[in-house]
Amino acid sequence: MKEIEEVYEFHIGDNDEAAGIRIDKFLSDACELSRSRIQGLIEEGLITVNHKIIKSNYKISIGDDILLKVPVAQEIEIVPENIPLDIVYEDDDVIVVNKPKGMVVHPAAGHYSGTLVNALMYHCKDNLSGINGKLRPGIVHRIDMDTTGLIVACKNDKAHESLSRQLKEHSITRFYHAICYNAFKENEGTVNAPIARCRTDRKKMAIDRISGREAITHYEVLHNYGKYAYIKCKLETGRTHQIRVHMASIGHPLLGDELYSSARPPFRLQGQCLHAKVLGFVHPTTGKYMEFDSNLPDYFENLIENVLKNG
Repeated sequence: MKEIEEVYEFHIGDNDEAAGIRIDKFLSDACELSRSRIQGLIEEGLITVNHKIIKSNYKISIGDDILLKVPVAQEIEIVPENIPLDIVYEDDDVIVVNKPKGMVVHPAAGHYSGTLVNALMYHCKDNLSGINGKLRPGIVHRIDMDTTGLIVACKNDKAHESLSRQLKEHSITRFYHAICYNAFKENEGTVNAPIARCRTDRKKMAIDRISGREAITHYEVLHNYGKYAYIKCKLETGRTHQIRVHMASIGHPLLGDELYSSARPPFRLQGQCLHAKVLGFVHPTTGKYMEFDSNLPDYFENLIENVLKNG
């Protein structure tokens, strides 16, 4: 059985522009894979529509559920790399790391070195859980490449299963700090809007009330700074790009986020101003609740102190 690197799921809802398009073209655009690669995966039976194997010339219909499994390329070998880690906590079961900006969490197309996984493999040796396969040893959850902050990895399968269960039950505490565009009139609020892959731009996620998955973000305004606001967000769910999509949807895209904001980012920022500041969970062995808090990264602090407060 081939090890799977990525799994993509698409539901074609009413008015979806994908309806009527050949499946090989649609998936090539949506997943950024060559059309010949998609056709090969179809021949291998790794792409199904409504749980059935199809041909490359199949035309998508409204209501289709598409499943694509991309196997690990055989020639790819993920190797340990001596990359410094900002370790917040570590024991025989878990390791909590403060991830820097620009670091990808696990290997994927275009990023097979320099990732958090490469660094963890060097630091932890063979002591990482294997539940998520060779490309994601120890990885329970992810944060975006340009998002900084706390992430927990597991050193054994028992710990991994416990943390995965807590994620599924939404019992893990996750607070993010962010800077976004536009001052708020209210002090706090909640965005409860389902998220799915964007129908017109498959690189993005979007609010989709027909085929989206439940997504809930609570936010609190820490300070308004004229054209910008400093906020704290609490996640109930953990959808891809959730905070970025939700805040953009209510007119407050994150500063520096070129994917979900039409504004040209000022201050020479590298990606969105978003930091995973607080992470809490029940320890898989002791059963005790543990909570960790990380300082804002230097660029974030400098932006507040030297730019926003003086703006």
